[in-house]
Amino acid sequence: MPALKASLDWSSLTHVWEDIVSEPMRAIYRAYERPLGIKGRPAVLAIDLYNKVFAGGPKPPHELQTEFPSSCGRFAYDAVEPIVDVFTTARELGVPIIHATASRTRTDVIATNRRPGGVEGEAGDQQWEFYPPLAPAPGERVVEKERASSFYGTQLIAELVMRGIGTVIVVGESTSGCVRASVVDGYSNGFHMVVVEDGVFDRSWLNHQVNLFDLHHKYADVIDSAHVVGLLREAVGAEAVAA
Repeated sequence: MPALKASLDWSSLTHVWEDIVSEPMRAIYRAYERPLGIKGRPAVLAIDLYNKVFAGGPKPPHELQTEFPSSCGRFAYDAVEPIVDVFTTARELGVPIIHATASRTRTDVIATNRRPGGVEGEAGDQQWEFYPPLAPAPGERVVEKERASSFYGTQLIAELVMRGIGTVIVVGESTSGCVRASVVDGYSNGFHMVVVEDGVFDRSWLNHQVNLFDLHHKYADVIDSAHVVGLLREAVGAEAVAA
């Protein structure tokens, strides 16, 4: 893996888990501290940004459980602007965006053990369509998956290798589910993983906090969207100068 093309100091960021992680716990994890940033050519991986997780509007998820049990409510809506910022920057710079989403072919293979729920029939089918503000632009690759990981049983690794990608920048949902599974698989397959802290979301704020803390120390650089945008500009600029 190449050296960091664009970097941040570990201690320069604050994170969503600050209020739940004690000093003794921080001490246990200090061995993971390192410079953060982008290594090699970057790509953005957008995971499961379909209508289903936005259903019912920006309300607390527990208020939506009866009618829209799969909605992430306000947590999904809070992530829209950060994701749009990352998408806009990536498209401006020519950084590829790959969209991973649930398979349109319904089988008995499912991503988690969650019970089925939500709207059925035609309206239910529409829930699997991309949420319009975050839909793929013309020409952007869409990868369909049947398990939690975007890498498992898909063409994603081949796509990234073909493009010469070193760093995969992740947005989408859910932090504790498909995002986590994809990040761990990406790291296991040799990619440098970056998670956009305010560009991923979950139904549970506690799960979101705990999983980001763990991913940040073990498998990924968890960095907010404003810093990711700056790192992208720096890394792509450095590559252009080198060329």
